Amino acid sequence: MSLRPESRSTSRREFLSQTAAGAVALLAAPAVLTASKTDSQVIIGEGDYRYEVAHGWPQLPEKYTWQTTHNVAVDKENRLYVIHEGRANQPDHPSIFVFDGDGKFIKAFGSQFQGGGHGIEVHEEDGQQFLYICAYQQVKKIAKLDLDGETVWERRAPVKAGIYASGEEAATEAVWGRDRFMPTNITFLPDGDFLLADGYGSFYIHRYNKDGEWQSCFGGAGEGHGKFNTPHGIWYDQRPGRTPAVAICDRAHHTLQYVSLEGEPLETLTGYGLPANLDTHGELLLVPELHARVTLLNAANEVVARLGDDVARVTAQDGGGIRNDESRWESGKFVHPHDACFDADGNIFVAEWVNTGRVSKLRRV
Repeated sequence: MSLRPESRSTSRREFLSQTAAGAVALLAAPAVLTASKTDSQVIIGEGDYRYEVAHGWPQLPEKYTWQTTHNVAVDKENRLYVIHEGRANQPDHPSIFVFDGDGKFIKAFGSQFQGGGHGIEVHEEDGQQFLYICAYQQVKKIAKLDLDGETVWERRAPVKAGIYASGEEAATEAVWGRDRFMPTNITFLPDGDFLLADGYGSFYIHRYNKDGEWQSCFGGAGEGHGKFNTPHGIWYDQRPGRTPAVAICDRAHHTLQYVSLEGEPLETLTGYGLPANLDTHGELLLVPELHARVTLLNAANEVVARLGDDVARVTAQDGGGIRNDESRWESGKFVHPHDACFDADGNIFVAEWVNTGRVSKLRRV
C-alpha cells in the first residue's frame, strides 16, 4: 500500500489522522459534481467536464491477479500501463500490466518490482518511448525500461546527496525514515533531465540528467514553503499561459506546492485531501486525491470539476476498512484515487489504492 511512513499499522494511523485534519477543508470545498445515469451508463461531472465512468475497465487473464493498484500511464499508441505494489511473497508475479485502447490485456512484466511497485511514466526520447519506474519498500530503486520491460538502467539511493543512512544504496529491507530512499514519482524537464520525488523516504526532490546520473536536490522535511510532509506526486507544469514551474503534491499537508527548479517556493494551493499525483492535458491539471475524488483545474488553477466525490462517506468509514470491502463502493464514486492520467483524447484513467485493485476509465462526453 502507499500510506506508510513507517509500517502498515502506522500507515493506518497516518491515514485516519490526516482524514481528520483535512475533513473541514474538504467539506468546505467547491460543490460536488453529481453522477447521473443514462441507460446503463454512469455520467459524472457537468458542463464541459462530463465523463462516462467504467470502473474496472481493463481485464486481466485468470493467471494474474489484481493487487493494490498504484499508478497508470499511457503511451503514444494509446496503450495503458498499470503498476501495482504487488506482494513480496509472490516474486514471480508481474508488477506491470499493459492493455490496448479497448482494455484488452497485451502483456505483463516487472516482477523485480514486486512488493514495492509505485510510480510509472512513459517518456519519449529521440523517437523511442521508455518507461520510468519508482519502487519503494524493500525494492528501493528507480529504473528505466523499454516498452517490452527490458531494463536500460537501474539506480538506487543517491549517496552523493549526503542525506542517506550508511548502506542505503544497497538496502533491500523496508526500513523507513527520513534518511531512507523510498521514491514515489518522476517528472521530466525540457532539457532531458528529470526530477524524482523521494516521497516516502527523505522528502527530498532529486534532479537527474538524461542518463540517470544524480545532479542535485532540494526540499526535505518541513512545514511547507519548499519543505514537505510526504511529497508524493510531482509534475513540471508548463501548460499554455503559465510560467513553467514544478508542482508537488505535499500530501500530508493537503496542499499543492509550486516551486522553482531550484526549490524556491512560489505558490501553495490549499483545499485538497491527500493529493497524490498530477498530470496535464491542454489547459487542464488533473489531481487525484486519496480522499475519494479527482479534481480538475484550469490554467488559472481554478477548480472546474471535482469528479466521483465521495469524501464525506469514505473518510467517515475508512476506519471500517472500506478499501477492503467492495460491497460498499458506489458506482460513479471513488474510494482512494492514488494516480490518474489523461490519454491523447482527454479521457482519464484512475488507479485506486484499494486492496483488490481498481482502474477506472472516464470517457469524456
